[in-house]
Amino acid sequence: MKITKIETFVYWINWCNWLFVKVSTDEGLYGWGEGSLHGAIRSVETAIHELSAYLIGQDPAGVERHWQAMYQAWRWRGGPTLFTALGALDIALWDIEGKRLGVPVYRLLGGPFRPRLRVYASHWLAGVQTPEQAHAGAQEAIRRGFGGFKWGPFNRERLRDNEAREIARATDLMAAARDGAGEYTEIFVECAELLSPRSAVIAAKAFAPYRPGWFEEPIPFENAKAMIALQRELPVPIATGERLLSRWEYRELIEGGGCKIVQPDVMHAAGITEMRKIAVMADTYYIPVAPHNPGGPICNLAAMHVAAAISNFFILEQMEQERELRDALCTNPVQYADGHFELPTAPGLGTDLNLEVLKAHAFQPQPMAGSSESLWR
Repeated sequence: MKITKIETFVYWINWCNWLFVKVSTDEGLYGWGEGSLHGAIRSVETAIHELSAYLIGQDPAGVERHWQAMYQAWRWRGGPTLFTALGALDIALWDIEGKRLGVPVYRLLGGPFRPRLRVYASHWLAGVQTPEQAHAGAQEAIRRGFGGFKWGPFNRERLRDNEAREIARATDLMAAARDGAGEYTEIFVECAELLSPRSAVIAAKAFAPYRPGWFEEPIPFENAKAMIALQRELPVPIATGERLLSRWEYRELIEGGGCKIVQPDVMHAAGITEMRKIAVMADTYYIPVAPHNPGGPICNLAAMHVAAAISNFFILEQMEQERELRDALCTNPVQYADGHFELPTAPGLGTDLNLEVLKAHAFQPQPMAGSSESLWR
């Protein structure tokens, strides 16, 4: 079997572009990968085709061998764009290997540890302004069967204007959400790097009575020592890692105890091959894995297969607002029930894609983000 063609497909979905890659072989088998990125997606697409020069003509078997060859070619000039391209191709190669052998990818990874995966609703309570809205939104998550949800309570401009007032406002919403969710529903807090080591402690102490499941990326991710120092002081767990691209980038954070939950992204952390190694490294320090999972259906399935095959899986992010579109796009949609995803049983990742569903979602350039000026005070 030889790889004969590598194609890319890009679509604008609400807030970013989804990028799919299709790796085809001379025996009719093909695999799907995904390299969606909130940012320079055309650069990712170009990088995929640059890597294709290596893969075309190769036998797709031996995914680890191909990963090493592509990684070694770019390891000294990497970054999120190139790692995302590598991740997309790696996922597609695993899909082909599972199809060739007639088994789900998680079987190739040593799993499954569990027949279904606990999921939480992400980007929940978006736009809530009052405690009454937060209470109702929390109850809606429960109505949909979720045992947890994640929300972002802090606003950059309001923090700049009056930090104490903004933390107090967010705390009132958190109290209402906890009341609506009940005692045992997990409420995860997305901080989006908006806090400083000082204000993160103030906010965490204010939120502590309402049992946040974690504070996600309370400060910018680049300085592992700062995150390590903050976790020692913070009264809630830190979850982080969506922007870390490899086990080498995770090493200092994990060894220093800089978080209680790691969140590798299967697309950006160079695919299934590397994400599994990050999980094993975290397991050495008894740290659970809650994969960052913001992309389309192939990203979701790839994260599911890794989660099924690791002992330290905690919970999986679910972009609930996009589930209907994901399901329509898949010929074999992931089954959701009672706050859990059921593992697929078909070979490979477990689905084909009907790209006709996305014909009205043409590529759009990613809007530039707002000011990245930090909030150190």
